[in-house]
Amino acid sequence: MLDQAALRTLFPTRDDIPAQHRRAAPLHQRVTLVGGALQPWTGDTVPVVSPVRIRDDSGNLTPVVLGSVPQGGVAEAEAALAAATAAYDSGRGAWPTMTVADRIACMRDFTMRMVARRAEVVELLMWEIGKSFADSEKEFDRTVDYIRATIDALRDLDNASSRFVIAEGTIGQIRRTPLGVVLCMGPYNYPLNETFATLIPALIMGNTLLFKPPRFGVLLFAPLLEAFAAAFPKGVLNTVYGKGEVVVPYLLGSGAVNTLTLIGSSKVADHLKKLHPKANRLRAILGLDAKNAAIVLPDADLDLAVKECLLGALSFNGQRCTALKMLMVHSAIVDAFLRRFVAELAKLKVGMPWQAGVNITPLPEPDKVAYMRQCVDDALARGARVVNDGGGTSCDTLFYPAVVYPVREGMKLYREEQFGPVVPVMAFDDVATALDYVITSEHGQQVSIFSSSPEQIGTLVDPLVNQVCRVNINCQCQRGPDIFPFTGRKDSAEGTLSVTDALRSFSIRSMIAAKQTNASKKLLDDIVQQHESKFIHTGFIF
Repeated sequence: MLDQAALRTLFPTRDDIPAQHRRAAPLHQRVTLVGGALQPWTGDTVPVVSPVRIRDDSGNLTPVVLGSVPQGGVAEAEAALAAATAAYDSGRGAWPTMTVADRIACMRDFTMRMVARRAEVVELLMWEIGKSFADSEKEFDRTVDYIRATIDALRDLDNASSRFVIAEGTIGQIRRTPLGVVLCMGPYNYPLNETFATLIPALIMGNTLLFKPPRFGVLLFAPLLEAFAAAFPKGVLNTVYGKGEVVVPYLLGSGAVNTLTLIGSSKVADHLKKLHPKANRLRAILGLDAKNAAIVLPDADLDLAVKECLLGALSFNGQRCTALKMLMVHSAIVDAFLRRFVAELAKLKVGMPWQAGVNITPLPEPDKVAYMRQCVDDALARGARVVNDGGGTSCDTLFYPAVVYPVREGMKLYREEQFGPVVPVMAFDDVATALDYVITSEHGQQVSIFSSSPEQIGTLVDPLVNQVCRVNINCQCQRGPDIFPFTGRKDSAEGTLSVTDALRSFSIRSMIAAKQTNASKKLLDDIVQQHESKFIHTGFIF
């Protein structure tokens, strides 16, 4: 029987940590990137603490301090905003007026520099948020692939615009242009990939950036600051550190931010948007809450459904917006499903992030274990039970997954997004009950259907696509591939993120137009032939 003492022994002594993963010394970041230069930092700092604990001979657990980062305030946010505003210069700056080909060259330069720091970033990613080393490597590599795919997509988009359109006596050329100053805030669960999924397209489209790293997963960006400074013109990307409740209201309240991109909670997003004095001018690209459900029908392939639901519910401890956070299983098979699900869950490896094949690792949020316990206790008090041995057992930052059944209306787990290793399961007799759950949800990101019936799947898909933005058939919910749209309805998102859609989200179509006269034709031809404009041209990027 798994108990707290057993979980405690999973934390390492100092000697247990493999030599290649031991931290030689804390990394104390003492610079910020503002106005194109790494500015020395002498002000207050915030310690960065790993969710990993070190166990001594007496069994006591001590947090691992990874280093520290600047703790900025309004004055520093003001300086960063001034630098970003100056770099954009009302659309006249070097970066927003640069040719797409030249911006692509800068991004390729950054990518090369970023890849050179891979080992440092991956290690920090693993230590800061407790993500397995293998998954930390995957996150880095997937992010690099995303950048390269974004470059290719922009090249194709610009090439398609490198011609004139003639309609009804008017000659026009249409291209995508930047929006202005972008405030970018990413999440802690995918601090590199999800942050760059907004930051990179915003940047390459010619916007200037205010980048506030996530609360957890902030130190891992330190090795990349030099790359940003070297690859891009002065003031194109500026870092903002400090408490969000202090610096973000100032930035948005200034009215100088044109675009807000946030991956976080809908409550925070609603609050932040109201801070802008000209809300109609603020474009928001948001990835927000989700309570994605799986609907497992009686004719489902149980082995497949269990495998996909287990991965969907507990990959990276369930700390994914795309995680399956409610399993709805038909009452005819719910007992069989739970037996198999619990048996497969018991095979998951619990341990430290550097261990090969590890599945369940320490949680980075200090209060997350207590919240998971609260969710489970609430369900138990209202008639549910934990159906897996040891489910809900915790020790410091480790929480062993709990499968909770039956979950009903009125329990926290029924509607709240748990964002952690608790798996709520409910049974249904009529598929209309499962459909009604999705319809009445405040969230509308994705859903998974498990069935072998074309008729049943077809009947469910038609209403579900009007409630969520992706219906997964016999597979877990997920973001990728990155060329597919990634968005949500209701409180789950605003704007669309994918390789091509993100480029459109962070830009607007602008055009030049002239009457179809001989004089206009000659004028436009002279502009193109003499390379008088970076907007008006017919160049092709290879």
